[in-house]
Order: sequence, then C-alpha cells, then structure tokens
Amino acid sequence: MSNKDNIELIGDSHFSNNTETPLRKDAFDKSDEDKIKSIQHHFSEIMKELGLDLTDDSLSGTPYRVAKMYVKELFYGLNPKNRPKTSIFENKYQYEKMLVEQNITIDSACEHHFLPITGNAHVGYIPKNKVIGLSKINRLVDYYAHRPQVQERLCLQILKDLQNTLGTEDVIVVIQAKHLCVSSRGIKDKSSFTTTIEYGGKFIESDVRNEFLEIVNKPFDIT
Repeated sequence: MSNKDNIELIGDSHFSNNTETPLRKDAFDKSDEDKIKSIQHHFSEIMKELGLDLTDDSLSGTPYRVAKMYVKELFYGLNPKNRPKTSIFENKYQYEKMLVEQNITIDSACEHHFLPITGNAHVGYIPKNKVIGLSKINRLVDYYAHRPQVQERLCLQILKDLQNTLGTEDVIVVIQAKHLCVSSRGIKDKSSFTTTIEYGGKFIESDVRNEFLEIVNKPFDIT
C-alpha cells in the first residue's frame, strides 16, 4: 500500500492511536496573535494556489478571518487554559439517583479533513460526594469539542474529565453526530450519523445503562 493510500485509509476510517489530543511540546509558546498572523499568511498562500484573486474585496480579508476563526473560535479547546471552571458542590441532599444532561450541542471538526462534526451529546452520572453545576457539563462538552477531533476520543475525553472532577467512575457519555467528511466528500452519504458510547462504574450494569438510554431516547414534552 502506498503512503498516499495509507493516508486516505486512516482518514476514511476515522482512526487514531491517541486518546489524548496529539500536541507538540511547544504548542502554546506562541501567543494567539502570533498564531493568527502566521496562519493568515499560510492560508493566503493556499488560496493563491487555488487560483483565487486576493485583491478582490470579498476575498482579501478571508485569510485573516479564517486564521482568527481557527485560533479563537473553532479550536480554542486545544489550550488547557481555556478549560471552563467546573463548579463542584457537596452533595448535601444525598441525591444518589441518576442525573442526566441531554441534547448538548456538539460543534466540532474532524482532525483528518478539518470538516465539521455536528450533533448532540448525552451525559449522565450517579453522584457520590460531589455534584456539578448543570451548565458546567455543557461547557465541558463544548471545550473538548472545540479542537480537531475523532468522535471516539471526544467521548472518552468528556468521560474521563467528569470522572476525575466528580470523584466517581459512575459516568456515561453518548455522542450522536454527523460528519461532513462523510456527507460532503468520499461516499457522500447525507443521511447517516455516528453514535459513540463510553461509560464506567455502575453503568457497566446493563439495567443501569438501559435506564439512561431510555431517558435520552424518550421525546421531551414540556406540556
């Protein structure tokens, strides 16, 4: 198999060897402003290679806009300094049943083609001594989603962070998402989506896990 064929195979299979996002040791030596300036230059070169005229009013600012978007918006989750503060409280109510936060927006990008991954995450845990502010679960999902990702890794990163934060293995994460690298290139399948699930502790028990799955699969009706 040629090197180019292997590159395509890894990308189409959404394969990765790392459960942690691969980062260089000097990943954060440069300031955000310096990164934006460098990416702006290189993206303008990409546009030129595509034959685009960067003197056009509509295109002239695109390299800067893309660079700023990469650093400040799409991939802000690469920098651990941007990890949201997770408000943890003592479980004074002694609440010991399942707590579920569902339909959390996933807005990510695949690391193989830098194309969008969009969908939802469903997160559940069974409290012990600690509980977490509900919005902090959403913010944590958003943080890990905003980096070049593989969906399996994203699921694991959310799980492990919550397990460490809450001091319990009793956490479950389900992600359902569409990948534009599947729908807009390659097979160009517009209707399929991908589901990943990771869990530990009591969720290893099928009856506990099934209770969670029944909750997230039940339509929400506020009336």
